Amino acid sequence: MNLDVFRGPRLAALLARTREQLERRDGALSGGFTLKGLTEEEAGHVHGFLGTEPGRHPDRVPVRLAHLDATVRAGYGIGLAELFEALGTPLRFRSRADRETEELRARILAPALASPLYEAEWFRSWLEHRDTRAAVTRRVRKKDTDTFGQAVRVLETVDAHNTEASATGTSPLLLQSLAVHATGDTKALNSDRPLAGLVLAALAARSGTTRPADRDAQERRALWEENDVVQDDLASRVLTLNLPARGPVLGTWLTEAAEHGVPLQVTLHQLVRFPPVPTARVIHVCENPAVLRLAAERLGSESAPLLCTEGWPSAAFHRLAAAAVSAGARLRYHGDFDWPGAAIARRVAERYGADLWRMSAADYLDHVPDEHHPLEGRERPTPWDPALAEAMRERGAAVFEESVAPALVGDLAER
Repeated sequence: MNLDVFRGPRLAALLARTREQLERRDGALSGGFTLKGLTEEEAGHVHGFLGTEPGRHPDRVPVRLAHLDATVRAGYGIGLAELFEALGTPLRFRSRADRETEELRARILAPALASPLYEAEWFRSWLEHRDTRAAVTRRVRKKDTDTFGQAVRVLETVDAHNTEASATGTSPLLLQSLAVHATGDTKALNSDRPLAGLVLAALAARSGTTRPADRDAQERRALWEENDVVQDDLASRVLTLNLPARGPVLGTWLTEAAEHGVPLQVTLHQLVRFPPVPTARVIHVCENPAVLRLAAERLGSESAPLLCTEGWPSAAFHRLAAAAVSAGARLRYHGDFDWPGAAIARRVAERYGADLWRMSAADYLDHVPDEHHPLEGRERPTPWDPALAEAMRERGAAVFEESVAPALVGDLAER
């Protein structure tokens, strides 16, 4: 049986439209359609095959499915459905395709629905979010039954680790080890992989924060570290000044550095191996190291205790801040007057009950320069003082922390 006539361009438009109609009708041969916009030559080929005559519109050919099926059977001994199968592209009837799609969606979602995390409100909120539903649809289209289940395994591991870490102070999870544990691939949680986007969206729900922007590497890194997942526990650091502490090794280093008013860079590795217990009752926190440097130069050992996040808080900062708050300390936070700075301030305030230090609308308006840096990025709320976000929006200016450092250092001198 020679089917070459169906493989060339002469009947391509006829076959394409026939496939569309049969799949939509679940193979029913009732009714028909009209091919439109054909050239005179194309219309002639179709009329010749069907044995019909041109009508009033030379660029159109009416086609009845039953007649077309009968023509194919008479010439080749098979019906339309068998023809498409013989050509290597079987029909996919809509009802069957819909059923297969729903079955595939159910397979993809099954690990999430069976997970113990499903009892958690944040997990269900993540599952029901429109972005997650869209991500599942993309997995369905790609027939990817692995990625979503891997995301659930990552989340289960992170949640179990954080529960244990809060009780025992265990080491943080290394990102590559987490990726291998969940997928067998060390690069599966790299920022350019779909898996990382799924997990970070869920971690944002778990932390009660907004989802990080895809291109905001700092915010994505910070969200990992808020959940005690780090790329390198030696690279995760926090800068300290005058923060005495109890405990062997690191506690001794912190206390001796405070006696001499010397800044000390502390790594997450050190904090895990030799966990200190800060003894200060009030600890100021800044975002920019220029503030801490100025305090060290002007005040030395007379400065109030100070931590510096150096941008988005690291896992090392979170580990030390949590230890301080657990020991009874009160944090006072100041950062940049820009949208990322507002987001950091809100997170520190919500996570540690920190007071906001010179972060009101009045403080912002006191320091807006004549020539200013424009605000960039997503607008963020300032729930501790809603007027601040409104003032920033109206002025459209960023005020960076180093420009107000003298006022902050003045506060640190009044310890």
